[in-house]
Amino acid sequence: MKHASLFAALAGAALLTACETTPLEAVAEAPVEAAAPAYDEAFPPAIEEVSFDSHGDRLNGLVYVADGPWPHPAVVLLHGFPGNEKNLDLAQDMRAAGWNVLFFHYRGAWGSEGDYTLTHVIEDVAAATDFLRTNADQYRTNPDHIVLVGHSMGGFASLQAAARDGAISCAAGIAPADIGVMAGVFETSPEAKAGFMAYSDSLQMLHGLTGEKIMTEIQTNKEAFSLQGLAPKLEGKRILVVGGDKDGSVPADLVIKPLIAAYEADPAIDTTGVVLSGDHSFSWSRDELIGTVMDWAEGCR
Repeated sequence: MKHASLFAALAGAALLTACETTPLEAVAEAPVEAAAPAYDEAFPPAIEEVSFDSHGDRLNGLVYVADGPWPHPAVVLLHGFPGNEKNLDLAQDMRAAGWNVLFFHYRGAWGSEGDYTLTHVIEDVAAATDFLRTNADQYRTNPDHIVLVGHSMGGFASLQAAARDGAISCAAGIAPADIGVMAGVFETSPEAKAGFMAYSDSLQMLHGLTGEKIMTEIQTNKEAFSLQGLAPKLEGKRILVVGGDKDGSVPADLVIKPLIAAYEADPAIDTTGVVLSGDHSFSWSRDELIGTVMDWAEGCR
């Protein structure tokens, strides 16, 4: 009690001193609370933690649930290698525009069970779309309107998975890594090959990955993993390919422009190709990137 009385006395003295030295008109008025944004109280927007199975392993993720009761179109948002850039600003903006967004980590990545391989990544995208379809009512999702959007290695996975799923009509690759092109670079440049293997060996957040393992997988599957070679399997779909003109990881001249040209050469693919000012993560052009993806996605609702 003595301590409490001392604190009260000191606080009172400080208040009196303030009143003596500060004109009343200088005392700031209490801030007025801003009105809360309107939302559906019965079906509010939310972020739901989820886990789901892929070939016997549990994958961790989040569903950004849009406001309102009606079945929402959904995006499966795919991160790259290893996934430092997650593009969750895009997830938030798409949810605000009425989309549900599922973001998850592949097998072996960032705490999800299993081992990380490129083959597993492609398979895990299929598991994610199956999860959304199976749980469509729970997350107020329209199971017939699921769009794949991926960045870097996630862009590779987006296009690969779309080629394997006839129910997916729209897929976007943001700076998509064309493993077929990478395989060719590694065959002609021992320095690039050694650098990629060393980098892969350093990624402790990707369980089971080694530089030797992923290089063997790339070399073994260089034709199947070619994004340009997917064109016949993407016929009848809407495809977006976005590149950055200053991207040192997925160069526009080496990867993006030839990929756009390959898809545009097939009239059965509804191709949108864009090269923005940007590095691999579009660090100074996030608004332009997000606007490009969202404008394209409107045609997929």
